Amino acid sequence: MADGGDDDEDGVRLDRIVGRFGGDLAGDGGLRIRQVATLERAGPDEIAFLANPRYRAGLESTRAGAVILSPADAGGFCGNRILSDNPYAYFARVAQLLNPRVAPAVAIHPSAVVAAEARIGEGAVIGAGCVIGEHAIIGAGSLLHANVTVYAGCRIGLRAIIHAGAVIGADGFGFAREATGEWTKIPQIGSVLIGDDVEIGANTTIDRGALDDTVIEDGVKLDNQIQIGHNVRIGAHTAMAGCVGVAGSARIGRRCTFGGGAIILGHLQIADDVSVSAATLVTKSIPQAGSYSGAMPFEPHRDWRRNAAHLRQLDAMARRIRELENRLAKLENTP
Repeated sequence: MADGGDDDEDGVRLDRIVGRFGGDLAGDGGLRIRQVATLERAGPDEIAFLANPRYRAGLESTRAGAVILSPADAGGFCGNRILSDNPYAYFARVAQLLNPRVAPAVAIHPSAVVAAEARIGEGAVIGAGCVIGEHAIIGAGSLLHANVTVYAGCRIGLRAIIHAGAVIGADGFGFAREATGEWTKIPQIGSVLIGDDVEIGANTTIDRGALDDTVIEDGVKLDNQIQIGHNVRIGAHTAMAGCVGVAGSARIGRRCTFGGGAIILGHLQIADDVSVSAATLVTKSIPQAGSYSGAMPFEPHRDWRRNAAHLRQLDAMARRIRELENRLAKLENTP
């Protein structure tokens, strides 16, 4: 185990986990934990967690050697436990401890293509089939999985993790329409600047800026199949779930979260600490922190068709309501 001392292939003692990460331990501190697991599947040498009270019933039947949970959820549970105000984050740290990253045999895979002018930081790993363009910079300790493409001039910070098929620095979608209806391409002369400790999911694309740079600040987490348009700026520690789309020149604040399939239109400003629900279409700037949703709940198809028909008539219904209100006002004012 990475922790050393009396931790080895037989696991890590519970009291050493608490000594490393904090929290309050109740139970056998000498119990050795070998792996993490769910409440449902955990065995006597594994540790599980409870972060959502809806799953509290799982505590009654779990065989886990120990459970990470909040003080509020600990009542009535007599097994070995670590109490934390943030059980999910605590679980993540324990999972990292028990599953350290294994260094590959070679830092740059023989099938990777790295331009002579590119700079690869100390300890960075470039996987099979990756392409690193001229004057690109890959920060120390970063990991690029197979078939990642980093275009010329893009910069990736320290300890980044970029998953297979991601494309960093392709041209932004910049075209000017001529009077003839034809399109003239606008050269995309900006770059992509990615901060430290950023993770980018498989097949996610981040376009280079048209004039200024596209910027992904420190600690941002992007899921799979996300599209980031040119000149977008994403603030530190923001997280986006799969299939989010961000159009060009949008500015997104720090510590924001976006559910899967959310769409942010171009040139909008999103404040810090904004949470956007899945499938929400953001059509105007959000100046204040808070939670925002815009998707209608699903319903039986027959009901949806009926409601959709009503939605198409909303404008006409609004005009009729205004007319009725005006008539009513005249009647009330008639002597």
